[in-house]
Amino acid sequence: MIAMSEAVTDTATTPSAGQGDVVVEVIDLHKSFGSVEVLKGISTVIHRGEVVCVIGPSGSGKSTLLRCVNLLEEPTSGRVVVMGEEVTDPDCDIDRVRSNLGMVFQQFNLFPHINALQNCTIGQINVLKRPKEEASTKESAYPAQLSGGQQQRVAIARALSMDPGLMLFDEPTSALDPELVGDVLSVMRELASEGMTMIVVTHEMAFAREVADRVIFMDGGVILEEGHPDDVIGRPQEKRTIAFLQRVLDPTHVRAGEEDEAHYRRHAADHRTAGSATRDDDLTPLPGLPH
Repeated sequence: MIAMSEAVTDTATTPSAGQGDVVVEVIDLHKSFGSVEVLKGISTVIHRGEVVCVIGPSGSGKSTLLRCVNLLEEPTSGRVVVMGEEVTDPDCDIDRVRSNLGMVFQQFNLFPHINALQNCTIGQINVLKRPKEEASTKESAYPAQLSGGQQQRVAIARALSMDPGLMLFDEPTSALDPELVGDVLSVMRELASEGMTMIVVTHEMAFAREVADRVIFMDGGVILEEGHPDDVIGRPQEKRTIAFLQRVLDPTHVRAGEEDEAHYRRHAADHRTAGSATRDDDLTPLPGLPH
């Protein structure tokens, strides 16, 4: 168990992307909410020990993809295979599959009426049927008595207490004060260095570039660019990736209202027809980024 109060300073050394057994396979995944198609044929493979960071603008389908992996959202079509089990099969025992997955959300989602220790042991006792003494560690504070960073580290500890084979992180630092982000990222960095298979939806570009084996850039429900962090973040090829990174890495140089205009252009087709529309983001790239 990772100590809540310790900051990890070790540099992550993760296995090369593509090595090891397949842990997650996503095949032609589609997801619609009413008439709006959020995922438009996503396909990707995650290998054991791989750290994959998913980046992209809000509304691009990142969190929906993550939630489809453990069936918190039911796909409209396509297949998702997790550790050899097709979770999209109606006969799949999804609770059994989920017992080997850990998920950390944006808003902590701790049970407020029980303390940190009980938050970490409730799943072990009720799902894994471990004795209370075996599941117990320490920590008696209630969530309301903890800072946001501490609550998120408890949420990570809770997920890890189930001994998962895969960890899913849905923007785990987005609800934190800036000075608290580092503590949570240090815990995730340690997990990566220990070989934990991780899918991380994040806007933390420095973390993605340092820790990830592979970065996926999503926009408009599709994967536009995928590869090593140095390529996707350092030398992006797609015009849309360049525009996104400019907004994230140099937000003070974005003209007021430009993001709304770009969003409208990207999604105009979703409001008109089911067809596709050409994206035309006319932002000036940052120095050093291709254009």
